[in-house]
Amino acid sequence: MISFLMLVIGLVLLVKGADIFVDGSSNIAKVFGIPSLIIGLTIVAFGTSAPEAAVSITAALKGSNEISIGNVVGSNICNSLLILGVCGLFKSLKAKKEVRKRDFPYYLLSALVLFIIVSEYFFTHQTIGYITRTNGLILLCFLGIYLVSLVSDVKRNKENNEKEEKQKFKIKDVFCILIGIAGIVIGGQFVVNGATEIAKIIGIGENVIALTIVAIGTSLPELVTSAIATKKGEIDIAIGNVIGSNIFNILFILGITSVISPLSLNFTTYTDIIFMFASSILVFLMLKKNNRIGNKKAICMLAMYVVYTAYILCR
Repeated sequence: MISFLMLVIGLVLLVKGADIFVDGSSNIAKVFGIPSLIIGLTIVAFGTSAPEAAVSITAALKGSNEISIGNVVGSNICNSLLILGVCGLFKSLKAKKEVRKRDFPYYLLSALVLFIIVSEYFFTHQTIGYITRTNGLILLCFLGIYLVSLVSDVKRNKENNEKEEKQKFKIKDVFCILIGIAGIVIGGQFVVNGATEIAKIIGIGENVIALTIVAIGTSLPELVTSAIATKKGEIDIAIGNVIGSNIFNILFILGITSVISPLSLNFTTYTDIIFMFASSILVFLMLKKNNRIGNKKAICMLAMYVVYTAYILCR
């Protein structure tokens, strides 16, 4: 009971902390006239990925590699299928040219890089794979390249940037960022400790807990942010948040986590990474056709997520 309560409190702190962090960061970004699409792909995406970062880094430091990797992989699958699926039911999602030409392909590239890194071990018939410190540095380098491309695009579109509504600087936004970070860090500790204990009590693997309860819980900020943005007609932020968050999850979270402590994974986790890669390709193809995700595609994505979750629980 205490472990479950710790997990719930941790998730609440993560979600609320991320929400406060995103509000403060987004307001400060608007002070400088940064476009909403860039805010969605960077600040909002990074802020809503903060729970995953807190959980994965904390888990890695405690030696719970299955939670560390499973949380990222499960969150990306949840983001791609569940969150975009739910948003697609609210309103037809039309992706901007930048998302289709730059951001989504980069997400596919990041997923492919991760797939290649872990495949090296299993193709050589080893039972355990690794994401080493060197691999982590490679992932972080790809993140750096992506951020540079975003900044370059902002500079090339100065005329559009000047049209963005600017806000006045408020000191409370700085306090929001600090309070948000505190909630995220403390919540991450609670979630990892609670999830680990629940896995031991129930007698199931940490990987299952990470791919389901923890992944959905840490993806709540993305779900809430994207759903509200969609309802308000801010499709750029809704899609940009999900795609940007997925990129950050792989390149930043797994990158920084494996640099801190190399991560080991078994063949089961490898199959989850394959599914994550396959689902990202499927969503990309759905977006490419007619440049939008409507009700039918959304229902298909949600059905896939339900089937995958059932598979995890049954295997």
